[in-house]
Amino acid sequence: MLRVAGIGLILTLLAGCAGNPSNDGKTPVRFFGVSKPHHTMSLPMSPVAGRDQDFESFLQPSPAVIRQALLAEHERWVGTPYRLGGEGDSGIDCSALMQAIFANRFRIDLPRTTESQVLQGKRVEREQLKAGDLVFFRPPGRYRHVGVYVGDGFFLHASTSQGVTLSELDNVYWQRHYWQARRPMNQSQLAQRAASRMGS
Repeated sequence: MLRVAGIGLILTLLAGCAGNPSNDGKTPVRFFGVSKPHHTMSLPMSPVAGRDQDFESFLQPSPAVIRQALLAEHERWVGTPYRLGGEGDSGIDCSALMQAIFANRFRIDLPRTTESQVLQGKRVEREQLKAGDLVFFRPPGRYRHVGVYVGDGFFLHASTSQGVTLSELDNVYWQRHYWQARRPMNQSQLAQRAASRMGS
């Protein structure tokens, strides 16, 4: 009888040792390489849940892809001279550049002229500018000017003096002649279109 009781006691002690590692509640327990307090230890994320999150981020790309797309267009057009009425590598004007960029990167058909482009989308305040917004200016003379905001205070445009270039919105000249900004499409849709173009 004592032998049976002794065996039962040993089995109970062994079972207790196998249940949880010794921990005083202060020392973190290593769990799949991640340090977690013992009392809050939880199971690792399901691999399926991780794939779902990756899929959702693919469906909703970051607005940063808009900026990347615009900078890629800058690389493609930089240095192209300004030519009123021009639409190609030998010379291009500001509204033709916007038309080409938005068709190529975002599958948006902008009208040909600045006067028509200023009627597209919705008006946004200067303080709320985001990459992909059209920015309009009224410099001296009969013609209006348009560019596209790329972020960090810069916009891409076809300058009459420098050709296709990036300029600072806070430059004294552009500040003086700033007119308005328009958002042709909301950021999430624009980002999706930019991402799909980059992937193709």
